[in-house]
Amino acid sequence: MENIAEKVLPIIKKTREITLPHFGNIEILEHKTKNVHDIVTKIDQETEKYLEKELKKLCPNIPFIGEEFGGDRKAKKFWLVDPIDGTSLYSRGMPFCTTMLALIENGEVTFAVIYDFVRDIIYHAEKGKGAYKNDVRIHVSDRPVSDSYIGWETHLDKPENLKIVLELRKFSALFKTMCAGYEYAMVAEGKLDGRITFDPWGKDYDFAPGSLLVKEAGGFVTNLGSKNYDYKNFDFIVANLPLYRLAKTRKNGSCEIAKFLRNSWRGSHCQNQRTDKSGKHSPNHIKE
Repeated sequence: MENIAEKVLPIIKKTREITLPHFGNIEILEHKTKNVHDIVTKIDQETEKYLEKELKKLCPNIPFIGEEFGGDRKAKKFWLVDPIDGTSLYSRGMPFCTTMLALIENGEVTFAVIYDFVRDIIYHAEKGKGAYKNDVRIHVSDRPVSDSYIGWETHLDKPENLKIVLELRKFSALFKTMCAGYEYAMVAEGKLDGRITFDPWGKDYDFAPGSLLVKEAGGFVTNLGSKNYDYKNFDFIVANLPLYRLAKTRKNGSCEIAKFLRNSWRGSHCQNQRTDKSGKHSPNHIKE
């Protein structure tokens, strides 16, 4: 699609008229799971319906997949949308929430948007064309590991995951907002230095947009234990060069996550099995 940013960004920005009036003042419709933060509001649903309608007007032949109402992931090309990432924070009036979109083509993320609608800042990236904060080009940091801040996401109720987080804390300050989109935007513009997910809570719509944004901002994006990145595999790292180099090459045995990376760990360590809304177990690697 030619001039995709010019066509799609105005549609994304229009969602602010739906989301912002209810920021910190919205009724929770339901909890998806027993977790207090895993909630749905009518604004999540309204925003998703609006995006589906407008994107279908723009590109009738591109299927739409959203967090709230789903869709068919078997198409070679489709929109992947999280209407409000960080809904629980949004409901409490905390400014760590975003609207996210990715365009998936032949199994690859080719266009991405992360919209910080509270501050009215829109981040976007197109494959091979760089990453932008509003209209300004952005780049990951070159900060050394000794000064690094890293975001993370995992199930801390598992002892093996907690052990890894404690290892990460030995060489980097840890940062967490419970909003993947916000944290990926911070990595892309150099305020955070990396983010790592292993056995995480999120799904493809939580991670795909940020992966391209960071990559086009000059960052490194790979699945754990691999030199490549598959958006359907949720165990992955995005990082600036110093942090990525440490994760890939550290050999003194003191960094647990580095050992996983060297040993081609692909998520089997944690044997991640979660339950989706239907009650069926959902593996950490989505199969289309």
